[in-house]
Amino acid sequence: MKVLGIDSATPIASAAVVDETLGVLAEAQSDAAGHRADLLVLIDRVCREAGVAPRELDAIAIGAGPGSFTGLRIGMATAKGIAFAAGKPLWAVSSLAALAYPTAREFAAASPPAPAQLVIPVLDARRGELYAGAYRYVDGKLVADGEERLFAPADLPAFAQRDSERGTTVGDYEGLDKAGRPTGASVARLALAGARVDVLVGGAPTYIRASEAEIRYPDGVPGALRKR
Repeated sequence: MKVLGIDSATPIASAAVVDETLGVLAEAQSDAAGHRADLLVLIDRVCREAGVAPRELDAIAIGAGPGSFTGLRIGMATAKGIAFAAGKPLWAVSSLAALAYPTAREFAAASPPAPAQLVIPVLDARRGELYAGAYRYVDGKLVADGEERLFAPADLPAFAQRDSERGTTVGDYEGLDKAGRPTGASVARLALAGARVDVLVGGAPTYIRASEAEIRYPDGVPGALRKR
């Protein structure tokens, strides 16, 4: 089974083609321009390098967030467009989970293995806040330890300290244990290991917090047409 994985939750957009048996066939990333102009170019590049056409893929997987609102909307719309045109299912996974995945697997593969080591993925939410979650790799699967949340940076150390265990923080914010970003390869691997639920019709990004427009105009944008 071959899956195209896409993540655009951060300023670095990423795409990869992953074979369930052979592993990563091709992967690439681009800077912030990839969200707005070149995401399809990036996807076309990895498909060509992997030697597969969209219709030859078995599924599309998207990192649904949290992250950049603009990046998430463009990523989800692009993934839906490809899945619809190719007649393939669309699977969605957490971008924070995709960020935690490589480190959690690394702990599990260590010799001796670090049993159920806690990994705290962190992404910059702007406005002086952070998105964070907690994950463990158990019996070959990434398992959430509580809900993903929005934090003030000063509150992150307390969140990372769980049951007298100091979790390893990973992400794109200063002062973390390890640097990293969610990748298309991790998105595809997580989707393959997950429930494989098709969200082509109702799938939407996970924002966690309200948008700027919702905060500024809780009763609706002035002058906008009202729903009947």
